[in-house]
Amino acid sequence: MTTISVARSRADARPPGDGRTRRTVARAVVGVLLAAYGLVSIYPFLWMVSAAFKDQVEVVRGGHLIPDDPTFQTFTDTWNRLHFFDFFLNSLLVTGYTVVLTLVIYAAAGYAFAVLRFPGRGFLQKLFVSLLFVPGITVMLPIVLLENRMGILGTHWGLVLPFVNGGAPLSILLMTGAFLAVPGELRDSARVDGAGELRIFTRVYLPLARPALITVGLLTAIPTWNEFLLTRVSLNDPSTYTLPLGLQTLSAENVPHYNNLMAGALIVVIPVILLFLSLQRYFVNGLVGAVKG
Repeated sequence: MTTISVARSRADARPPGDGRTRRTVARAVVGVLLAAYGLVSIYPFLWMVSAAFKDQVEVVRGGHLIPDDPTFQTFTDTWNRLHFFDFFLNSLLVTGYTVVLTLVIYAAAGYAFAVLRFPGRGFLQKLFVSLLFVPGITVMLPIVLLENRMGILGTHWGLVLPFVNGGAPLSILLMTGAFLAVPGELRDSARVDGAGELRIFTRVYLPLARPALITVGLLTAIPTWNEFLLTRVSLNDPSTYTLPLGLQTLSAENVPHYNNLMAGALIVVIPVILLFLSLQRYFVNGLVGAVKG
């Protein structure tokens, strides 16, 4: 009997469900490990939510994750005593201006790189993409010095403009990929019908690239909303503080009230979570479309 015949005989002798059983066990082990990792990862968030509904005494005492006597008074005190509504409006303005400018500027840039032909197009595109690998902290000092010379240091525009500039590499990469996925025949048909470049861009390409636009908007809004370092360096007037700086004033107290601190953190996080949950379908489609492009 040959070696191949012996191997086949041994394989035939195995129980038919042996391989299936091993795969099931392997999947079960992986599932348990992932579930354990998920619980460890989400526990700090659950503790934050729990502490936000407790009073200071219960937080310091510790105990169960579920509050013994849940209360909304912590949110009321945090919102009113620390003027969180003003901080919320400041964050909304900075994030809104940053997202709008990013979408307008880099959608046009992505269209130019994907569709138009001009000298140095490939070099400029590679230059922008290469900026993804430049750490943001390395340009912090030049930004502050430049803003001081321009007279916008300490203003909201001193935050918006660096945020828009910092979003250039990824935004251009995603928008260029999305526009490359649009069939060129649509542009040719629009040109035959007499449409100009601006009309083709706004009426043909932008509607088809809506998932990519939403993806860029999300990837711009979330880090802008949560930004602390540049905001801390730039803003000195409490009336211009954004939510992360307002949250810092809680932790800077002589006797920090952890329930207020967690309530403030939850106020900062909730808008981001709601925004992502409402647009996650477009977010995934935008990433897939950009990669295909």
